[in-house]
Amino acid sequence: MSALELARSLSDAANRVVIGVCIACVVAMLGISFTGFVYTLATGAALSWTYSLARLFLPWIGLLSITVALRSGEHVAMTVLVRALPPAGARLCGYGVLATLALFGALLVWYGWGFFAAASEYYMVSDQIQVHGKWTAAAVPITGAIVLVHLLRGVELVNFGLGAQRSEETTGGPAGWEAGR
Repeated sequence: MSALELARSLSDAANRVVIGVCIACVVAMLGISFTGFVYTLATGAALSWTYSLARLFLPWIGLLSITVALRSGEHVAMTVLVRALPPAGARLCGYGVLATLALFGALLVWYGWGFFAAASEYYMVSDQIQVHGKWTAAAVPITGAIVLVHLLRGVELVNFGLGAQRSEETTGGPAGWEAGR
């Protein structure tokens, strides 16, 4: 197995795990919220901890979903801008984006680790439920590490859909569209 194939499989595996974690966080948030809703319907009183506990999953969903969007090539504004450039300019822009993403990922790991290590407070969700601040702080360096793992794919990660652009030019629309539509 070549180094590029290994990098691709590592990136793909990390992406599958991240998607699973994001789904689990969303399901947990929905479960907690639904529990609060059913309790309110059944008793007429609200559970004080449901909102506070559910929102502790938001940093994980928000930060990890960045890596899923990166891996999927979901940077629409950049794609529109780069498609207006000649191929050499698009390649240069792609390398610039890779360098910027590498810096961003490294900063997330570096400063995120410090943020994680310094987190010492507890979130008082309720009298009985306390969640350590490290729970939410851990999302920052983990996100940076996953961004760096995805960057192992190289220019493939930021090709800006140049292949799709060429098919649009020949068919008159996005790939797969019928002419005249």
